[in-house]
Amino acid sequence: MADEFAKMGESLRAKTGKGLDEWVATARSTGIAGHMALVNHLKTEHGLGHGYANMIVHAANASSSLSQDDDALVDAAFDGAKAHWRPLYDRLVALVRGFGGDVGLAPKKGYVSLRRKKQFALLMPSTKDRFDIGLALKGEEPVGRLELAGSWNAMVSHRIRINAGEEPGGAVADWLRAAYDRAG
Repeated sequence: MADEFAKMGESLRAKTGKGLDEWVATARSTGIAGHMALVNHLKTEHGLGHGYANMIVHAANASSSLSQDDDALVDAAFDGAKAHWRPLYDRLVALVRGFGGDVGLAPKKGYVSLRRKKQFALLMPSTKDRFDIGLALKGEEPVGRLELAGSWNAMVSHRIRINAGEEPGGAVADWLRAAYDRAG
């Protein structure tokens, strides 16, 4: 994730002539406290796209996964009451890495995004009683445990809920593989 952040920062300088540090100073000097209010200000007043504006605000607030160590984010997601989900997460990551050497992990606060050329899945210990697997399977009909994601997460079209005490089953591996294949 740090590499993606660095590349985006280089692109920001090439596009605007100002580096991330300069944009962070600009953002902080506005005195605008709300995240989206500041994003919208940067877009409106400085002509930035949403991605750049959002990155600047996160950096200004040091509030995102962009400013944290990937291992620390994963550890935090599986801390406390959700710690019992870590072995399932580890098994799923090993499974997906077995699909090919191009799988990237992008930890966020509370979940881990699985990427190839684009995100194809996310692994999320939602509660102490439920683990969710989000899948990018647009157009796929829900069947069995595979359900439409609805408003759960806009980055995926489907999800599979795994309740405490349940095993994911072979269908989960099949759906993860299907999402992986589509992302290539």
